[in-house]
Order: sequence, then C-alpha cells, then structure tokens
Amino acid sequence: MFAGLVVLWFVDGRIKKVQVLHALFACFVAFTVTEIIKQLFHIPRPFIVDGLRNYTLTTPLDSTFPSSHSAVVFALALTVWFHDRKIGFLFLFLAAIVAWARVAANVHYPIDVFFGGVIGSLVALIIEKIHLRY
Repeated sequence: MFAGLVVLWFVDGRIKKVQVLHALFACFVAFTVTEIIKQLFHIPRPFIVDGLRNYTLTTPLDSTFPSSHSAVVFALALTVWFHDRKIGFLFLFLAAIVAWARVAANVHYPIDVFFGGVIGSLVALIIEKIHLRY
C-alpha cells in the first residue's frame, strides 16, 4: 500500500505531496497510539494461547490488542480516500484484506483488527479536520 502511495504521487500524479505527508503522518500517529495502548493491555497472541503456529515471517511477542498493522493501513487508506474516492476505495479494500490476513495468520483476534482499524480511521479523520482549519 505504501508503494501504491508512491506510485500515485510520482507516477500518476493523483496524489499531491501534502496528501502523501498527511498519509505518512497519520500512519505514524496511528502506530504510536496503538503501541501505547498495547502497553496497557497485556493480551497474549492467539498462536500463544491456542498452541498453533503463526503464519507470519516474524514472530510477534508483544500484546495483541490493538492491531498496529490495521491501524496503520486504515489510516493510510482513509487519508487516500479523503483525497481521491475511487483510489481510496481500493486502498480501503486492501486495508480490509490486511486486517483479515492478520487474523488468518493467527497473530490477532478479530477485535484487535477492528479496534486497530477504528484507531487508524479516527487518526486520519482528526488529521484531515485539523488540516482543513488552516
């Protein structure tokens, strides 16, 4: 999705520099917020609880709630959606696939990716509203 953002900026020209900066800032804030929340909730990952393996390249051992991946991709997708609805729908679809894949990979519960998506979406919305004031 980040590569798609770069393509939209440099190759296609549909996204402007300020929009890319909004998206990257929203991703950073969403990631930071979820990492702070993870310090408050010490919930073991599904693969640790059920004894099955995880299907990711790395083995995450931090708290499962909320999903940082979901927060970041939804922050990115919603920021793109604010600026280009057509491409934004594609990004939102891809964000939903990432969230589903985190559950399917046995590293998150559905509630983790749901709240990660909510956090990312709220961050994107707040950043968009703050920018429109100036």
